[in-house]
This record gives sequence, C-alpha cells and structure tokens, in this order.
Amino acid sequence: MVDNVVMRLKIVQAGEPVLRASSRPLSADEIRMPAMQDLLTHMRDTMRDAPGVGIAAPQVGLGIQLAVIEDRADYLAGIKPELLAERERAPIEYFVLFNPRIVAYSEEATDFFEGCLSVAGFSALVRRSRRVTVEYLNERAEPQRLEASGWFARILQHEIDHLNGRLYIDLMETRTFSSMDNIARHWKDFSILELRDKLGIADHSQEPG
Repeated sequence: MVDNVVMRLKIVQAGEPVLRASSRPLSADEIRMPAMQDLLTHMRDTMRDAPGVGIAAPQVGLGIQLAVIEDRADYLAGIKPELLAERERAPIEYFVLFNPRIVAYSEEATDFFEGCLSVAGFSALVRRSRRVTVEYLNERAEPQRLEASGWFARILQHEIDHLNGRLYIDLMETRTFSSMDNIARHWKDFSILELRDKLGIADHSQEPG
C-alpha cells in the first residue's frame, strides 16, 4: 500500500479554449457528489505539487465554477519581511470556493507581480483592488461570505477571473512581463515604487481598480 500519493491533474496552458470561456455554476447536489469531493482532493494535490497558491477548474480543463486556494507558511520563507508587509501577505489555510462572485471592490488599488500555472514560467505587474468581498459556496454547498485585503484579495481576484475566461496577462503592465528566472535575477528585491521608477512606468496604485 502506498501512502500520500499525489493525484496530479494536467494543468492546461494559455491558448486552450477552456481558459477563455465562462464557466458554469454548479448546483448544491453537484457540489455534494462524491465525485466532486474526489476532484477537490485532486485539485488540492495538483496545486500543492505545482506549487501554487490557488488553482481554478478551467486550469485543469473543466469549465465549472470551482477554485481552491492555499498560501502555506513555507511559501513565505525567504521573502524579506518588508516585502511581505508591502504585499500584505500572510498564510492562508486551504479552502474551497464554488460559484464565487465578487460583490464589492475597494476603490484603492495595489500593483504587484502575478504569475499563473497556466502561463508557466512568466510573471508581470498587475493592478487589482486592495480589498474585495466575495460570496461563494463551500464544499458542503453552504453559503459563505468573506472580506479579504492585500495578497489574499489578489489571489481571490486572480482565481475568480479564471472562472470568467480572463488571465492576468489581460490586465498586466506589459513592460514588466518577464520570465520568472529574470525576475529572480533582476527585480525581486525592489519595492514596486522602485521597480516602476527603474522601468519608467507611472504609478497608478492609488487609482480606482
């Protein structure tokens, strides 16, 4: 018997039609099906194995309104405290969202680098609302509502975009698009304001999202 077997699903890449289509909502009965609970396990394993802080069903080829999120403490190791503070980033325990929708956005916006498991190997600066309110169903099809800010709000917006056929590259500051290797080599230790200054990009961080 083999313990802790990772059930990794195939992550589709930009250009697959499923990433550009609106996903369908799920009924409470569908959410509670054993097969759906198995899918959640496989998506969690795939996210952790990648590794990533979230994954949406379209990224594994399924056009349904489902995403899982987790930002583990070990992912934050090695990031300078001042950069964690700038990003408002803290660990997020694993959780599931079915049929999520953002019901409120803050006018205040922030700009940070985002990557995506479906645009593998690249990242760019993306402006998003600093705070959001999200309504969704959990894995038992129970209605939930949460308010998030900082990095957590960014992850939610990124994953919910996937369910509406949008990728971060649709929103990115194009001059900042870079390979992950080059970000690590040249840009990772700069604040966002320093980065904008070096690349000659105007600061839009206080404009509405």
